[in-house]
Amino acid sequence: MRTYQEIYPSEPLTRSGDQVRPRAADLLSLEYFEAEPATMPTEAFAQHHILINLKDTPHRVENWRGDEHRDFVFHKNEIVVTPAGLKSGWRWHEQSKCIVITLDPEKLAAFTQSELGLLLTDQQLHDLPQFEDADITSAAMMLLDALRIGGASSDVMFESLARVFLVKLVQKYGDNRAEEIAFSSSFTAEHYKRVLDFVAASYGKPIQIEDLAREAGLSASHFSRLFKSVIGDSPYQFLMRYRVERAEEMMLDPAKPLISIALACGFSDQPHLTRIFKQHHGITPKAWRKAQISSA
Repeated sequence: MRTYQEIYPSEPLTRSGDQVRPRAADLLSLEYFEAEPATMPTEAFAQHHILINLKDTPHRVENWRGDEHRDFVFHKNEIVVTPAGLKSGWRWHEQSKCIVITLDPEKLAAFTQSELGLLLTDQQLHDLPQFEDADITSAAMMLLDALRIGGASSDVMFESLARVFLVKLVQKYGDNRAEEIAFSSSFTAEHYKRVLDFVAASYGKPIQIEDLAREAGLSASHFSRLFKSVIGDSPYQFLMRYRVERAEEMMLDPAKPLISIALACGFSDQPHLTRIFKQHHGITPKAWRKAQISSA
C-alpha cells in the first residue's frame, strides 16, 4: 500500500518531516495545506489519516470510504479519521485549509504499548467520517504552531506535543482490545499493564523473567509463551527495547557519560549497552548521540 504523501495533489505549506528530528518524526507526520480544488484517488493506504478542517466557511467535500460515498458540507474544526487499510478517496470543490496528520500503525502500536500500557486491535483507530472535538483540534493546532515557531526549541516542543496528541487520540478514539475479549484467558490487557508498570519502576535494576511472570501471576514458561503471542516480542526483547528507549532519552543530555546511562538503564556495563543498542539501531550509542546532537 502507498502512503498519503505519495499521492497528494499539491505540496503542503508546512511539513513536520522537513523540520523535526527522527525521534519526533517517528511519532507522527503533520502537514498543513491551503490547496486548490483537487481529487485524491480511492485506494487503501498504509497509514492512519486524521484530517482537521480549518477553513472558516463551510464548503462541499466528497469522500469515498469503503463502500460508501459521502457528499457533505465540511465545517470548521470538523475532523475525519480514516484507519489504515480502509479504502478512501477525496474531492474538494473549493480551496482547502486543513491539517493532515498521518500515523504509522507499527509505530503507533509501539507507542501505545510502551507509553500507555494499552493494547489496540489490528484496526487501532475507530472509523470516524465526520465529528467535532475541540480538544483534538486544539492539540493539532499547537503542533502546527510549534512548527511555525522554528528554532532550536521547535523540535522539543513538537515531540512533547505529539505525545500529548497521541495520548488524547488513543484514549478517545483508539480501538482497544477489551479485557472481556481477552487475547488469552490467562493474559489480558490488565496483566500487560501490571508488567509494564513493574518494568517502568524497575528497569534500572536486574530483572528476571520470573519477576515479570510474578507480576502477571503466571509461571515463567507460560508467561513467556503468552507474552510473545500477544505482544509480538519475547519478554527479554521487550525489556531490552524499553531500556534502549530510556537510554536514548538520557543520551540527549550530552553531559551524561555513557557508562552512567548504561548502569541507570539496567545494563551491566557500557559494552552491554553498546551491543544491545547496535542490535536495535545498527550504530553505536556514541554515533547515535553525535547524530542527534548535530541535527539539533
